[in-house]
Amino acid sequence: MKRYDMIVVGAGPAGLSAAIEAAKHGVKPIVFDENAKPGGQLFKQIHKFFGSKEHKAKIRGFQIGKELLAEAEQYGVEVVLNAAVVGLYPDREITVRVGEQLQHYKGDSILIATGASENMVNFKGWTLPGVIGAGAAQTMMNLHHILPGKRVLMLGSGNVGLVVSFQLMQAGCDVVALCDAAPRIGGYGVHAAKVARCGVPFYLSHTIVEAEGKDCVTGVTIGQVGPDWKIVPGTEKHFDVDIICLAVGLSPMSQLLSQAGCSMLDTKGGYVPACDADGQTSQPGVFAAGDVSGIEEASSAMIEGRISGIAMAAYLGFATQKEKESRKAELEAQLDTLRQGMFAPKNRGKNIQKTEEGIDISSNLLAHGFVADDEIERFPGVTKQRRIHPVIECTQNIPCNPCQDACRKGCIKIGSNITSLPVVDEEHPCIGCGMCVASCSGQAIFLIEEEVEPGYGEVTMPYEFFPLPKVGDHGIAYGRNGKAVCACEVTNVRTSPAFDHTNLLTIKVPSNMLMSARFYRAEEA
Repeated sequence: MKRYDMIVVGAGPAGLSAAIEAAKHGVKPIVFDENAKPGGQLFKQIHKFFGSKEHKAKIRGFQIGKELLAEAEQYGVEVVLNAAVVGLYPDREITVRVGEQLQHYKGDSILIATGASENMVNFKGWTLPGVIGAGAAQTMMNLHHILPGKRVLMLGSGNVGLVVSFQLMQAGCDVVALCDAAPRIGGYGVHAAKVARCGVPFYLSHTIVEAEGKDCVTGVTIGQVGPDWKIVPGTEKHFDVDIICLAVGLSPMSQLLSQAGCSMLDTKGGYVPACDADGQTSQPGVFAAGDVSGIEEASSAMIEGRISGIAMAAYLGFATQKEKESRKAELEAQLDTLRQGMFAPKNRGKNIQKTEEGIDISSNLLAHGFVADDEIERFPGVTKQRRIHPVIECTQNIPCNPCQDACRKGCIKIGSNITSLPVVDEEHPCIGCGMCVASCSGQAIFLIEEEVEPGYGEVTMPYEFFPLPKVGDHGIAYGRNGKAVCACEVTNVRTSPAFDHTNLLTIKVPSNMLMSARFYRAEEA
């Protein structure tokens, strides 16, 4: 039986972060993962992260994964792949299946960072090929470069459902609708807005009645749910689809912790271990971090992993108590920042009516996925000026500030509170560099230039679709609601390594459409 200072189960964001943090203090960790590649969910995440620089904001998930792997290699973390941990026993012993062999290991400390699995829902036809989890669709697209299908219906309006819907369209799928049994959108408004302006309709208070087809999915029927959560007769709607994606939440994969006799809590977020402030369970030397201890974003999982890593280094005697408390306080401050705003854990389930600044929340955003034209100008990032200027359509208090860091002229300000709404400071003129547009993780910033010629102005928008339009192309500009607003002409297309694959597309539109045009499509041949 081999023995290690620290055994980590799961080479995802939490597990790798913990191993790296401990290794910095001289701990010799080994990390087991059942997958063929390390990095966990990060390598499926092609979107840019929220938060601040400390949270890897405006960096795409797969790039963060590469950075973690490089750091793990730098500190000598041993990672064993295709290795499924099938048992966790007293005295911190584990059994690992590698190929057809079972191997035994003992750790002076063990971290369980197994993440979470996708939830499913039952409806008629739910076992047909073509009914898949949104995470599975993301794996097919972003890891294996396989298109899940051509026409998709998404069930679930949380961040997973919204992000994967957008990525499906980026891959070339037609997302015909997004529905959710809840009466309001559950994820970030900026995610919903970029889906809505692509023309995807939202059906809230709706769920799936039936997946249609004999050997595979060929269609789906949804219906409105009443106060009793039953389908209201006569509200059924049919869509021809070949894929139904389910984004209906995640459940912590806590089976190993339960098997080891750790005290468990049955919460609304799943079956999770009872942990102390260091992430240690009721079993001495057994720790948990990441989604296995409570579902959050990958940014939070990485910080939780770091906290467990320094705590385990202290537990093993590789770090002093003073070192642990100092590092832990720094990490907890970062974690606390991510847990603020409208989507903070303490606000889950609350019907928040106003922003932290006292501005009425957009009711249309919550009901239909986009801020209505008569609502948008109430927010401080939305201004009208005679020169080129940013229009920031960020309308919810979420922890994110890359736009402030990107603007070297001080035109955009958020302040020390990372969840504050961005403000355009008119005393600091915008130079039109576009860094704020490219840096916005929610693709919610646009540059407006008034009167480039009599009766016409220009809108510069983030664009992450292929093929990339060319200067001189003519197309249609679409509004926030995904409906055509006017004809337009492409006048500039900017790409740069600094933009990190977010292209800046500039279109010329009539002056009265500058505050409406938010998406571009080429004219159909």
